[in-house]
Amino acid sequence: MPLISRRLVESAKPRLRPYEVRDSRLKGLLLRVQPSGCASYVAEWGRGRRMNIGRTTLFSPEQARERAKKILGQAADGVDPLKARQLAKTATLAAFLRTEYGPWFELNRKSGKPILRRLKHCFEGEFGSTRLHEISPLRVDRWRAKKLAMGLSKNTINRDLSALKAALSKAVEWGLLESNPIAKVKLYERDENAAVRFLTAGEEKRLRDALAARDQHLTERRARFNEWRRERDLPQFPEIAPNEYADHLHPIVLLALNTGMRRGEVFNLRWSSVDLDKALLEVAGPGAKSGKTRHVPLNTEALYALKRWRKQTRAAGLVFPGNGGGRLTNINQAWKSLVKRAHLPDFRFHDCRHHFASRLVMADVPLNTVRELLGHSEISMTLRYAHLASEHKADAVEKLVQPTS
Repeated sequence: MPLISRRLVESAKPRLRPYEVRDSRLKGLLLRVQPSGCASYVAEWGRGRRMNIGRTTLFSPEQARERAKKILGQAADGVDPLKARQLAKTATLAAFLRTEYGPWFELNRKSGKPILRRLKHCFEGEFGSTRLHEISPLRVDRWRAKKLAMGLSKNTINRDLSALKAALSKAVEWGLLESNPIAKVKLYERDENAAVRFLTAGEEKRLRDALAARDQHLTERRARFNEWRRERDLPQFPEIAPNEYADHLHPIVLLALNTGMRRGEVFNLRWSSVDLDKALLEVAGPGAKSGKTRHVPLNTEALYALKRWRKQTRAAGLVFPGNGGGRLTNINQAWKSLVKRAHLPDFRFHDCRHHFASRLVMADVPLNTVRELLGHSEISMTLRYAHLASEHKADAVEKLVQPTS
């Protein structure tokens, strides 16, 4: 039994009848030669169970061997490769997201539901009725051009496209596609030196004043509502004491500004991960974007905010529970009203993280320390803040000046 190699393929001669050569390296890979001289690779996983891989003019022996491994692997996992190939030809992106990828993604990814919603929102309109193998680089580039014209940033488009590429790669892994049709589509290059949004001293004061004003407004509104219910002999809601937060928004914002935690990390935070005595909290791996656990020290303001909130809520479990005690899903409306009150319409919640990092860099904290506090896996992700330490650059180039005699 010979090895199917390029040399063997080139030397294979046609005969009066079709014949086959079995590969000595991979059981199940065959070379089939027709009397016409046409030669093809075939994968076989049982008696009468075989699939054509392609002609030798299209694939090298190494490529055919890799494709055969995937087909044989499917069969070993109990998947019929022939049915999988047929499904790939008929399955649309919308059907794939609904019946295959969606259920798996929600079960296996901590951010499954929001990313799946994003995938459907971004691509079902354009590619929903398109078969998976027909999603071509050309169509994707047209989609990108349209999104750019609509004003979407390149970073946003990159995130959306990365999600689609990951979904199609999973289809390849499951044997629903022979290859990812957009694997070679490159993402837009990221400008690591692009400006990041952080607050000036005046803007930070406006944000803090808006938080205090919001608490005051909600406290007074609760008092008026209770008075209205009292006059009608209706049960009253708990009063908000003068030293209490009106709700979770104020402590959440203070925690984000002083720890740089991502929104999802704040929403996932549990009291069991907070040590108020040691002024330390743990961002657990399953709830972190990187999947790695990190420990974040609490400065005076963050510690005070958590102690005040703990005393006020007296709750176990999640630090900031949503309705019914479950995990918060968003604070979009409250945040939108807050930044409007503070006259900061371009300041996103994630910019609290940028503000935290920017303040550290401008306070001469080493970039590697900032990286550790933010939970970045690579220092390159932290270098976007390096330009804020401009005085260090000025000091460096000043050393080039030769003293005058």
